Amino acid sequence: MCGVNRVSKFVKESFEELKKVQFPTKKEALRLTGYVIGISLVTGVLVTLLDYLFKEFLTFIITK
Repeated sequence: MCGVNRVSKFVKESFEELKKVQFPTKKEALRLTGYVIGISLVTGVLVTLLDYLFKEFLTFIITK
């Protein structure tokens, strides 16, 4: 039964810790979500651009 007591204690302490968590407001969550979406789009465009440039560069080298 030692394992059951340890699991029970873990769950109990986990819920106590969750009570201490300060969750973001709706406004903060929307702002941070916007940042993530924006950075993801910029990163996607940069990766696509670099992929295209590398492809063109390699095609130029190979066909030369």
